[in-house]
Amino acid sequence: MLCNWMSICLYQFLKDSAGEPLYKLFRAIKHQIEKGPVDARVKKAKYTLNDTGLLGDDVEYSVLTLQVLVHGEGPDVTPVKALSCDTVSQVKEKIIEQVYRNLPYSQRPKVDSVTLEWRPGSTGQILSDLDLTSQKEGRWRRINTLAHYNVRDNATLVLSRVLHTQQNYDQNHENHEERNALLEDDKVFHLVRPAEELDEIKSKRGSIKDKSMTKAITEIYLTRLLSVKGTLQQFVDDFFRSVLCSGAVVPPAVKYFFDFLDEQALKHNNVDEETIHIWKTNSLPLRFWVNILKNPHFIFDVHVTEVVDAALSVIAQTFMDACTKSEHKLSRDSPSNKLLYAKEISTYKKMVDDYYKGIRQMVSVSDQDMNTHLAEVSRAHTDKLNTQVALHQLYQYASKYYDGIIASLDEDPAAQSKQLTLRLQQIAAALENKVTDL
Repeated sequence: MLCNWMSICLYQFLKDSAGEPLYKLFRAIKHQIEKGPVDARVKKAKYTLNDTGLLGDDVEYSVLTLQVLVHGEGPDVTPVKALSCDTVSQVKEKIIEQVYRNLPYSQRPKVDSVTLEWRPGSTGQILSDLDLTSQKEGRWRRINTLAHYNVRDNATLVLSRVLHTQQNYDQNHENHEERNALLEDDKVFHLVRPAEELDEIKSKRGSIKDKSMTKAITEIYLTRLLSVKGTLQQFVDDFFRSVLCSGAVVPPAVKYFFDFLDEQALKHNNVDEETIHIWKTNSLPLRFWVNILKNPHFIFDVHVTEVVDAALSVIAQTFMDACTKSEHKLSRDSPSNKLLYAKEISTYKKMVDDYYKGIRQMVSVSDQDMNTHLAEVSRAHTDKLNTQVALHQLYQYASKYYDGIIASLDEDPAAQSKQLTLRLQQIAAALENKVTDL
């Protein structure tokens, strides 16, 4: 209930202040990841923040600029950057993103609804992830890439929508089924074969030597993680600052609720500062901001791939670490995300502390001001929310804890002055014929 209340109250703040730096962070991560190879099968990338999602193998590739024509949409050519190691589906995604960049994701054509044709000369060739030309390595089949088709820099490609006439549908359906049948074959790979499958080739050593070797390799790749982190640093800092900025931009709901928590701490003697810190952290940063940070598609019309999601999880974990009071002692065996942000974490922790202190020092938001603000929020969302459903869900909660709520209302002076006990009893009587004191 608190999470939903906060979400509605913070919507305007998200729209006016924190939304833009979050969107820029998302776009920066996506751009950085797509600069290097991404294995479409094992969902690992050369450039990432997440060591478990790091593509360890060195993959040869070159950056290509493709000249893309969209069939039926005029002679204009759109230049699109892609990698020679990209699968056909990955190339389609990059083309769709560039050609339809002014449309939100939900309104763009999907990869399966377009075909890609390469025109090296007078005849065209349809490109697909798997076909009869796919390279076989023993029992393994490699997903087709631009390099497989020998597509060069500056090549002209034609993107066409799949027309749903019956003949085209049947033909496309057959191609689609053939592609799906090939893709469902376990022995399909893109850039690297899954590690567990290579056990057939290697003897099952599993020795301590192997594990120390893996550890050494991980440490080598940590420098690559650090390089990506350095490129994204400004975007991460900007987002953290926008969220943890106390002062005029703090939404009234945050000040009002944090004051309520401070009052509860005074009411229940011996509540230390660390506990209050945990209360505030659990109610806002962890419950709301981490959720938004890990799921940008909750507020933006975008598609979050697994590789982007893995990088966002590292930043979200860093944000969570910044909100804790406990110190994490670093060692060689510490998780890579903690090593990555080891230098920044003390700054982030101070930002959280200063944010909470700043809010505490702000002028209080009175009940009257809060009610006025909530009335404005309600008016702004009148056409977007189903009040009847919300009231019904609230009543289900009230019904479950009816006796406890009645007892609490009886003891509360503010509730007594507004006759809230009587009003709840009247609602219960009307809805369920509950026995009341009427």
